[in-house]
Amino acid sequence: MAAASSATSVHDFTVKDASGKDVDLSVYKGKVLLIVNVASQCGLTNSNYTELSQLYEKYKDQGFEILAFPCNQFGGQEPGSNEEIVQFACTRFKAEYPIFDKVDVNGNNAAPLYKYLKSNKGGLFGDSIKWNFSKFLVDKEGRVVDRYAPTTSPMSIEKDIKKRLGSS
Repeated sequence: MAAASSATSVHDFTVKDASGKDVDLSVYKGKVLLIVNVASQCGLTNSNYTELSQLYEKYKDQGFEILAFPCNQFGGQEPGSNEEIVQFACTRFKAEYPIFDKVDVNGNNAAPLYKYLKSNKGGLFGDSIKWNFSKFLVDKEGRVVDRYAPTTSPMSIEKDIKKRLGSS
């Protein structure tokens, strides 16, 4: 797994899926990615999961992927096991996109991928992730091209996704 400092793209990282298996993110080369830290018990959960599923359904066949990383660092709003999180997202919101291992997105134990994302696109108030459902848009070459606040609705990002996919 690449250290955040030596990585040149998101594709340089290996992460764990919800069952603990390694996933080399280079398998997503050539795809536009939306990377999101998710939580099951947040006030933003219903709207974000619903719209993420709508976006995924609409663009998955055009080279779009959503990578969801559960995180329990904000108000303890993702307390469940990976199995419970996947069950929740897939049953309640019909999420078909990959849900990965629970990670920290801030602090010393932040996942290397998140250190990289933040170093490439700092937020309005510095690098740290402010809350659940912060979103990073990554182009087909694995470059971080945009960052969106937790309150930014996934459907409002659609135009940026379409632009990166090359569709109008």
